[in-house]
Amino acid sequence: VQLQACGGGLVQAGGSLRLSCAASGFTFDDYGIGWFRQAPGKERDFIAAITWGSSTYYADSVKGRFTISRDNSKNTIYLQMNSLKPEDTAVYYCAADPAIMAVRTSPNYWGQGTQVTVSS
Repeated sequence: VQLQACGGGLVQAGGSLRLSCAASGFTFDDYGIGWFRQAPGKERDFIAAITWGSSTYYADSVKGRFTISRDNSKNTIYLQMNSLKPEDTAVYYCAADPAIMAVRTSPNYWGQGTQVTVSS
């Protein structure tokens, strides 16, 4: 299983970024995919997840600002992040698991992180 995240960068508060996570090595359609983030000195937190059937889940902190989506034809998931705030600054990770509850809590497979920095 391989997950490759990209799309991070530096953006001003109020701006937008779109993260991508390209997946390979497993049957993408059978897995739920999620995004987590870890700020310096803090624990890794769940952000959003999407099931194989495209049901979505969000943390309260990003609900209404972030949108997770998937393109099964490209084995890729996306995280569209709008109205970014300085507190969104973190390393963002994508993760996968066949069980959606595990995707939201303790997924088995992780990609490398991509840094998102939001300046005030």
